[in-house]
Amino acid sequence: MTDDEPDGATPLDPDEAEALLPSHIHTRPELNLWEQANIVEAARWSMRARSPALLETTIRALHRRMFNETWAWAGRYRRSDKNIGVHWPMIAVGVRDLVHDGRLWLAHQTFSIDEAAARLHHRLVLIQPFPDGNGRLGRLWCDMLLRQNGRPPFEWRNQELDVDGTAREVYIAALRAADGQDYVPLLTLLLQGRS
Repeated sequence: MTDDEPDGATPLDPDEAEALLPSHIHTRPELNLWEQANIVEAARWSMRARSPALLETTIRALHRRMFNETWAWAGRYRRSDKNIGVHWPMIAVGVRDLVHDGRLWLAHQTFSIDEAAARLHHRLVLIQPFPDGNGRLGRLWCDMLLRQNGRPPFEWRNQELDVDGTAREVYIAALRAADGQDYVPLLTLLLQGRS
């Protein structure tokens, strides 16, 4: 497969790339199309799933459903460090703390559900628990969390966030602002288009 990754994408290690299940895929566009079909099925599952979004097992199950037809490591935490993310042995602790914080935020109404979802999305992407697909996972997972709490999903599904372009640049800039504890750009981006 060729290395035409969009800006901000996490590169795969050779061992991770070797775990590609379909042998007919040779380019990033072919991979994107193949993964998208898998993700559509995972989105359907997430709409009817009974398991609460704020569980580590739900995050892993959702990733597995998103990529189980594509990657042998779907649903398993990465075993190497990346250009972003926590040191890989700390992933399980990071995800555990993430869901624990999310439960506390909701129980104590620390943030609105929309702001909590935006912050949780940022934290999940910052942890980078899986070798690939963390942004897409974070977006679908937050939609699941919002639905389970009576809120409509964010409007990011209609944007081209997985390919280079203006929408991705704005999204990456908003995530980087959140790295510095400024969540206003991310929340503004995620809430735009809601009625």
